[in-house]
Amino acid sequence: MLDIPLSALEVAMVQTDSRALDTLRDTAAFAQGIEQLGYHRIWYAEHHHSPAIGAFPPVVLIAHAAASTSAVRLGSGGVLAPNHAPLMLAEQFATLAALHEDRVDLGIGRGPGTFDEGIARALRRGAGPVTDAEYRDDVAATLSFLVDEAALGPLPEPWLLASSPAGAALAAELGLPVAVAHHIRPDNTGAVLERYRAEFTPSRWCERPRVLLCVETVCAETQEEAAWRVGPMDVVKAGLLKGVSDRPFPTPAAAAAHPFTQEERQALAHFRAQQAVGTPETVVRRLAELARETGADELMLTTPVYDLGDRLRSYELVRKYVEATAAP
Repeated sequence: MLDIPLSALEVAMVQTDSRALDTLRDTAAFAQGIEQLGYHRIWYAEHHHSPAIGAFPPVVLIAHAAASTSAVRLGSGGVLAPNHAPLMLAEQFATLAALHEDRVDLGIGRGPGTFDEGIARALRRGAGPVTDAEYRDDVAATLSFLVDEAALGPLPEPWLLASSPAGAALAAELGLPVAVAHHIRPDNTGAVLERYRAEFTPSRWCERPRVLLCVETVCAETQEEAAWRVGPMDVVKAGLLKGVSDRPFPTPAAAAAHPFTQEERQALAHFRAQQAVGTPETVVRRLAELARETGADELMLTTPVYDLGDRLRSYELVRKYVEATAAP
């Protein structure tokens, strides 16, 4: 049985032979669909200079989705601290929280959101990679500026994204809930959680360790259909394994014909075994296993499939199966 909140991460993949504008327009329909299905929150990720992922600022997508929904929580998963002035982040998200009371999250991450060093430097006005100390100071300053914005009303709920023990240690030190990027670095999840819980210090933001686990989740009526839908993301991941991020998000047919190397197939199989792909029964069973193994308080599902309808259908199948198997 899966009895913890379920949420959604929207990565805004740009389909082959479509425009980024089409993807952007889909985000409202996606938010409305996720809200109707009863998911707890939707987060938007920050990416730059990728043909497969739209470079849409999370703060703009949150505002756009909030205008067409009424209950689902909305936030960044995450907005990347090295790319933004802490005061600006605090002002933007405090304003969103004031406009949409008790619905806004501020999830903060560290990466630049791009594999292009030139773009990363441009985002930081020519500065090089951020150090551990600089990142800590940026996050702490953002939280401090948030408190200064309290006069606007209820503050956004801050989270720290982590895919390594170092990120977990910072979340623990600052007393923040942690969003664990199991969908990116699943081999690190155990170490991340162990360090976070061992070192957690209560704060005004969070009284006890609080864990959201993000899992790549692709659900379909049959195992074969699920494998078909996950194919495009496999192509993108195969490129990332080589440090290549210039591949567009292909169609499922193109992905099925892609010539993966044996090494790529092994790496993808290892990754997929740690996620949740398959029929509703298989997926929900795997999600329940992950919830038990990690003690997560919430699961966030990211479903990078080609078609908006198929993406929403995946979330629908998961939700319906959870409801059908819930204890009376």
